[in-house]
Amino acid sequence: MASLSNNNLVHAFETNWISLLISIVVIGLLVWLARRKVSFGYRVLIALGIGLVVGISLNSLELDATSIGTLGSIYVNLIKMLVMPLVAVLVVSSISSISNLGQLRKIGTKTILLFLGTTGIAAIIGVLVALAINPGSGISAQTTEGFEAREIPTFSEVILDLVPSNPIGNMADGKVVPVLIFAIFIGVAIVHLSSRKPEAAEPVRNFVESFKQVMNQVTKYIIRLTPYGVYALIGSMAARYGFETLKPLIGIIIATYLALLIHFVFTFGALVTFGAKLNPIKFLRKIYPTVAVAFTTRSSYATLPVNLEVITKRLRVSPRIASFVAPLGATMNMNGCGGVWPAVVAIFVAEVYGIPLDISDYILIVLVSTISSIGVAGVPGPASISTTVVLTALGLPLEGLGLVLAIDAVVDMGRTAVNATGTTVSSLLVAVSEKEFDRDSYNRDEEEELELSRA
Repeated sequence: MASLSNNNLVHAFETNWISLLISIVVIGLLVWLARRKVSFGYRVLIALGIGLVVGISLNSLELDATSIGTLGSIYVNLIKMLVMPLVAVLVVSSISSISNLGQLRKIGTKTILLFLGTTGIAAIIGVLVALAINPGSGISAQTTEGFEAREIPTFSEVILDLVPSNPIGNMADGKVVPVLIFAIFIGVAIVHLSSRKPEAAEPVRNFVESFKQVMNQVTKYIIRLTPYGVYALIGSMAARYGFETLKPLIGIIIATYLALLIHFVFTFGALVTFGAKLNPIKFLRKIYPTVAVAFTTRSSYATLPVNLEVITKRLRVSPRIASFVAPLGATMNMNGCGGVWPAVVAIFVAEVYGIPLDISDYILIVLVSTISSIGVAGVPGPASISTTVVLTALGLPLEGLGLVLAIDAVVDMGRTAVNATGTTVSSLLVAVSEKEFDRDSYNRDEEEELELSRA
């Protein structure tokens, strides 16, 4: 057994030594940049660029990039380690700091309406762009081998999946929504108990605040690894997909990214400009670490720790608002996955299979996309489920999903970046409406990046 293990190790080194050597050099460069006090955001962008170049080069030379992918997986696993305890403690802390439960209802209503509204707009943009580009033109209706359509959960299954039955078990299973709901119950109970028996609630409140400080420190340790994780994730992605794999589906890639870009620039830009009365260019400069991390990790949960840092320390939104809106957004705000993507895929599938759609079908796409984006919040793979729901609602063949399997990871980077940005924008708008946005500090560019700027 030991001999076999040694042989595996030798084989791994023999096939990956080039990518491993390159990674060591890149990591050394990123450490040097950190010690030279290059800002966190710039190091993330530099890592993204280097990873893209390295990945494309390895792909063109047909070299193994497994070692790079392993580094990226380590980073993602460390981030996932944070998500459950961080979500729980932040939500409890956020709610327990609100003395008036009526204010909690108001914040929650504003947040969910923003999520639904922006997702609906994203779906409209997806429909219009797909109709203009015709991404299914010239593609034959042949399903990818091994494709199995995702089963749509029933209404009762969705509801039961959202309700916590065993909070510890839900944490172990990675189910964020039940943990979120359990944390809300705890926070509300602390508020109620504080008004009746302050001495009974105070120890729990103090424990929550202390635990939050500890989790914040752990989060800082992991976030400092972000540039290295970004390099590894984008590098392995670029090395995995060559142009020949993507060429037949270039139309739907272009349609998806164009729709995402329009939503990003015009929808979010308008909300920031007219809703928050801020310069959208300056806003984008402040949030680009969130965009870069979301783009490379392809996970709203993995982006959550960085997003919280950006929202509170760069946008100057109060921790109370950020701690409530951001965890909820990581679960329920799916402008890209639940808005743009199902709309584009529905038009694509209809075109490939020669099924005509009319205005009523387009309206149905928007409505079903918007509603399903919230309905599948607790279900793994929300983009696939939301798309399945939309295709089913229109009577389109589910086999059409098999046609886009090859590009799902590629478009998922853009989808996740838009999801995370939508959560950031929603946090800002809610904070502005609740007068918990420090506009003066924002305008003076008072940004706390000291913890992130270290190696």
